[in-house]
Amino acid sequence: MPLYVYSITDATHPCRLDGLTGVGAEGVPVRDLTAGPLRAVVSDVDEEVRPRRRDLAAHQAVQERLMADGTILPLQFGYTAPDDQAVTQVLRERADGYLAALERLSGCAEYHVKASQDEDALLRGILQDSDRARQLNDRMRAGDPDPRLPLELGEIVAAEVRERQEALAARLVGALIPLAVAHSVRAPAEGDILGVSLLVHDDDKDAFLQAEAALADENEGVQFRFAGPLPPYSFV
Repeated sequence: MPLYVYSITDATHPCRLDGLTGVGAEGVPVRDLTAGPLRAVVSDVDEEVRPRRRDLAAHQAVQERLMADGTILPLQFGYTAPDDQAVTQVLRERADGYLAALERLSGCAEYHVKASQDEDALLRGILQDSDRARQLNDRMRAGDPDPRLPLELGEIVAAEVRERQEALAARLVGALIPLAVAHSVRAPAEGDILGVSLLVHDDDKDAFLQAEAALADENEGVQFRFAGPLPPYSFV
């Protein structure tokens, strides 16, 4: 029977799976398969797996339960295998790589940091700091009909916005990277200036959270969205 695969752990992980139900049909139990020094956490599936809310929640619940008891290699939602034998074969064939990844992620969790900036405040800052932008804006507000004014002002503002947001994003990332084992900067979502995932060791968790809070306090006009600790999907 096809299997849905949630995560890989080492064979010493307790894998407390009692009470957890898997993705797909209601009530399917979650179980583990052991092959040498590794375990895979799986459940049987008899239908195509789709990212429905209940299934996404079930996937995440398994990861969080496992993560509470030890290091895991969490798989992204939707990973399936033909049967038990296929899973155990992969565990044996790739044991060295999986064990190395588990060692690298030991004691770590993933944190996400996203940030957006108040556009009105940013524009006010540009008009305050740029003499040329301010002159163009004043002429337009006074009714100057020259069609070149909005074009030139738009070019100045666009260049300033890009430069300022890139510099701000780099400064924010630079403040957090020293507290992370690894990081991954992603293209920001629409409306954001920053999207970064950071792998943080438990020993540095408090310092990292304090740094996050300090960034929020020190950067007026910037809205932060922090998430974590999370399974280290981005670093598997």
